[in-house]
Amino acid sequence: MKHWLMKSEPSVFGIDDLMKAPKKRSAWDGVRNYQVRNMLRDEMQVGDLAFFYHSSCDEPGIYGVIRIVKEGYPDHTAFDPSHDHFDPKSKASDPTWFMVDIEFIEKFERPVTLDKLRVHVDKLSDLLVLKRGNRLSITPLTNAEWRYIVTLAAK
Repeated sequence: MKHWLMKSEPSVFGIDDLMKAPKKRSAWDGVRNYQVRNMLRDEMQVGDLAFFYHSSCDEPGIYGVIRIVKEGYPDHTAFDPSHDHFDPKSKASDPTWFMVDIEFIEKFERPVTLDKLRVHVDKLSDLLVLKRGNRLSITPLTNAEWRYIVTLAAK
């Protein structure tokens, strides 16, 4: 099993939206970065766990845990001209973009904020969300990073 950090703007889709979704499940669509697309398509597996990270908000940070429940498949929003994520170059017969399905597992009582993660940079020095200039919406985590952040969430 792999671990991930998946970022979304809560004004677009936050952990509370996932909690309200039917069966507390949703597609993770709209990714338009090739590196992240490759992770969605090739690396994410059913059962993998991820932290749900809120970005571009007053208090960015990790708000809870989600699980991958469907492996990568073509992102149909790329084929819909009326959708914000439409990509005229992506074709159903040869899709460019992929998505996974996720389900809600847990919302933290208090988020593990970006500021709190920075305080623990000695233990999280390789955490990509702490790297200057990193804009990837999904990043892999090591088992050690996952376990450490879980302990921060429990405090």
